Amino acid sequence: MGLFSFLTKEIAIDLGTANTIIIYNDKVVVDEPSIVAIERSSNSIIAVGKRAMMMHGKTHENIKTIRPLRDGVIADFKSAEYMIREMIKMIGSRKSLFPPALKMVICIPSGITEVEQRAVKDSAEQAGAKEVKLIHEPMAAAIGIGIDVMEPTGNMVIDIGGGTSEIAVIALGGIVNNKSIRIAGDDFNGDIEEYMRKQHNINIGERTSERIKIEVGAALVEIENPPPDFAVHGRDMLTGIPKEIMVNYAEIAGALDKSISKIEAAVLHALEMTPPELSADIFSTGIYLAGGGSMLRGFDKRIHNKTKLPIHVAEDPLRAVARGTGIALKNFDKFPFLIK
Repeated sequence: MGLFSFLTKEIAIDLGTANTIIIYNDKVVVDEPSIVAIERSSNSIIAVGKRAMMMHGKTHENIKTIRPLRDGVIADFKSAEYMIREMIKMIGSRKSLFPPALKMVICIPSGITEVEQRAVKDSAEQAGAKEVKLIHEPMAAAIGIGIDVMEPTGNMVIDIGGGTSEIAVIALGGIVNNKSIRIAGDDFNGDIEEYMRKQHNINIGERTSERIKIEVGAALVEIENPPPDFAVHGRDMLTGIPKEIMVNYAEIAGALDKSISKIEAAVLHALEMTPPELSADIFSTGIYLAGGGSMLRGFDKRIHNKTKLPIHVAEDPLRAVARGTGIALKNFDKFPFLIK
């Protein structure tokens, strides 16, 4: 520890499309939805995270809610910068005469362009970071799951987040091949909304579709321990009157089938592109699943049916990437795969 180490604050950020998680002192100190609420007349931000999420879909014309990240990348630079700044404030630290210099490791999708990488770094620097390094999501997920990424052994990781699904083969501290597709949790929500419109003539919002996905979402039509039917409230498209309908997991599995099939195709493509020696390793080690999407009932079984490989779901799928980012922060100058 240096003489002025108290003037440096080290934080790891999993900047996700759906949720942002911040790790400080090896603890998850912030876990909030990636959303901000803005007052149109003054253009000032009035809420961030959970408070803004409560307003989402329920605002009047003077307030709008913005999700600064879309498909894993920054879509609204100003809102993203403000969101990062406010979430860093949530960490809560003693008021000091000298504000601490922030040292950050931020997680990014493996398929983003250099321009998009620059946008993440610029947002972090505008929010007060003095030193920023980036880490690719599948690499962070692998570290968070507990895989020794520096070993000469092939491991396949699938991280299904809110905006992107990352499929990567990792060996010797690097990504050997990866497939990043912009089909993930948000698309599942969109599929559910569309299904409810077409099948039940009922209009529902983003938050309701997210609830349906959590309560009765499934990847297979036949699963063990099926969840009970779920009551959905929305607006009847014919009469305009609010109504309630019951949905079951098999219906939702059918609605999500198209998107999950695209993820399956991407997994098979990544396996095709894997060098033969690493393929031999993956046959033994299997496939590791992380991210909120991997919690979908029967998803692991469906990937197993398609690949015939052993499937391991991370202990805490939602936070595996954040945990890996936190470990990378501890090894700020040692890990070769951290991007400057």
